[in-house]
Amino acid sequence: MYYLQGSYISYIFLKTADGNKYRGSTYMVFEYMDHDLTGLADRPGLRFTVPQIKCYMKQLLTGLHYCHVNQVLHRDIKGSNLLIDNEGNLKLADFGLARSFSHDHTNTLTNRVITLWYRPPELLLGATKYGPAVDMWSVGCIFAELLNGKPILPGKSEPEQLHKIFELCGSPDEIIWPGVSKLPAYNNFKPARPMKRRVREVFRHFDRNALELLEKMLMLDPTQRISAKDALDAEYFWTDPLPCDPKSLPKYESSHEYQTKKRRQQQQRQHDEASKRQKLQHNRLPPIQHNGQSHHPPAHWSGPNHPMNNAPPPPVPAGPSSHHHYGKPRGPTGGPGPNRYASGNQSGGYNPNRGGGGSGSQVGGYSNGSYPPQGRGPPYGGSSMQQANGPRGPSSGYGAGPPNYSQSGQYGNSAQEAGSKPNRRW
Repeated sequence: MYYLQGSYISYIFLKTADGNKYRGSTYMVFEYMDHDLTGLADRPGLRFTVPQIKCYMKQLLTGLHYCHVNQVLHRDIKGSNLLIDNEGNLKLADFGLARSFSHDHTNTLTNRVITLWYRPPELLLGATKYGPAVDMWSVGCIFAELLNGKPILPGKSEPEQLHKIFELCGSPDEIIWPGVSKLPAYNNFKPARPMKRRVREVFRHFDRNALELLEKMLMLDPTQRISAKDALDAEYFWTDPLPCDPKSLPKYESSHEYQTKKRRQQQQRQHDEASKRQKLQHNRLPPIQHNGQSHHPPAHWSGPNHPMNNAPPPPVPAGPSSHHHYGKPRGPTGGPGPNRYASGNQSGGYNPNRGGGGSGSQVGGYSNGSYPPQGRGPPYGGSSMQQANGPRGPSSGYGAGPPNYSQSGQYGNSAQEAGSKPNRRW
């Protein structure tokens, strides 16, 4: 397991009752890592600087290059599997899906690997013979996510994931991807209409060198996809601002993907509860009145404790007839008799306490007036962090040293590389 330096593995074999000493448990113990890339990038208000992104990407590609030259595919590159400590060191983790491969791609491998958002198109189309290019597609998705501030291909299913890929990278055909029509699922997911490649258009706010490197990582044809070794030699890592020294990076409180998921789930629950409250409140509102016409309330609003019925009921009128509340008060006409009304209301008008017309009248506690209405940007251009000097690599000594392994296959001969580019050694 490369780039887990300083860690160790402890194998503990427990003897069973039948004396079989080979049956037991295996414990893998590693040093504590303060963050994973997903948890760190999701911290509120945090945006990585360009030197910081270059620093992380350079470490990721260095570790992946070591895996590939030793013929190992990781097959699960994603932010939560990239661990970072407070010294700025990035390490590859979770090799549970890792497998060895042959350079001639004769091995038959499963295509049900790599988390959906970072899965390359050849696996989604059913390929079972593949190589290091599957990891490089995942690296391209991580790279764009760091620069863009959010995932670039967040599909919810395999068909949707392929559709998002085709919308961004264009629809595949035999011209741009020879042999694609022979993949098992090509006819099932072939787009109904041709789509053009839009990587440069969508990410036009990226730096020119970053965009050039991203284009090479997100090639539909895996044979044209850039390798980890060639990506490390891209101009992006050799132009200002240069990758910063990991030790110069700021220190953060621990942050991991499970904390990010927990926070997102809590926010979703709060949103759902607020939506339910709003819906319940809307259902309890009285009907809206138009053109000054009052509407009788539904039967379920007639309870004495309903909030709309808090107004005191009008007094029951006296007299033999009480079927209406409008007009003059009933009573004997002419002739002597006691005055039924208090002083000051003897004009024969209506009693405001008994209900009546006008803009302020109430019927059954309701007013006939209208109710009131109801109701990852681009990273910073510069950085104050310490930056390495020199045209080809940091002067502080940070970087990958000479490899202690043989290079073969697509990576060529190490001696020839040293002769062609003496200042770039991976």
